[in-house]
Amino acid sequence: MTPHHEVTGPDTGEVVALAGSIGSTLSMWDPQVPRLMEAGLRVVRFDHRGHGRSPVPDGPSSLADLAGDVVDLLDHLDVDRAHLVGLSLGGMIGMWLAAHEPSRLDRLVLCCTSAKLGTPRMWQERARQAVTEGMTTIADGSLRRWFTPAWLAANPTRAEEFHRMTATVPAQGYASCCAAIGDMDLRDALPSITAPTLVIAGADDPATPPDHAHQIADRIPGARLEVVAGAAHLGNVEQPEAFGRLIVEHLTAG
Repeated sequence: MTPHHEVTGPDTGEVVALAGSIGSTLSMWDPQVPRLMEAGLRVVRFDHRGHGRSPVPDGPSSLADLAGDVVDLLDHLDVDRAHLVGLSLGGMIGMWLAAHEPSRLDRLVLCCTSAKLGTPRMWQERARQAVTEGMTTIADGSLRRWFTPAWLAANPTRAEEFHRMTATVPAQGYASCCAAIGDMDLRDALPSITAPTLVIAGADDPATPPDHAHQIADRIPGARLEVVAGAAHLGNVEQPEAFGRLIVEHLTAG
């Protein structure tokens, strides 16, 4: 399916697709869009299936399904090849595409993500919680993983906006993406990735700690690793300047 999306920036610019976290919408990338546009890039943001304004699937999805949505989107926009910046679930999609559809990707940025995260049972329980207890309980837990206590204390209004973002995601859409993460193991695929890759970790990320980033960077040939201080899981929001600078430098390097 072609996901709901927004395109901004110069028509002639190189395309960068931004793929976000489970439980988010394309607005999570608001801090990065102006900087990417100033760098001359054409920015494509989208909602994962079952999130935001994208259609809700009937049942569980696989990572291949979610990656296929990105390919459908690029085809819809007549884009043969794009950079991809992915955070968490978005990074997992980026790794899958780089390993299985290498002709569609140019440069890759993997933020606060993992090649193998938890167990199928853990994600089945998360999906059950979403469907039976409601997305407000999911949003409560997400905030504690997404941001450091200091950021939450200093930004109560923005914290409430992100809580509302997750709380309004359809439960079935969230559960569908839980299935994709639970079944995922990309570790053996990483050595085949040829796209120039930057891996960024949040030093204080409880969801995908820096060890996960080290494992990815160690397996992707030539990958570069950066660990950003004072950042939990949504490091692009908590430390927008550091993430923005690193992303733009990687995508525009000669």
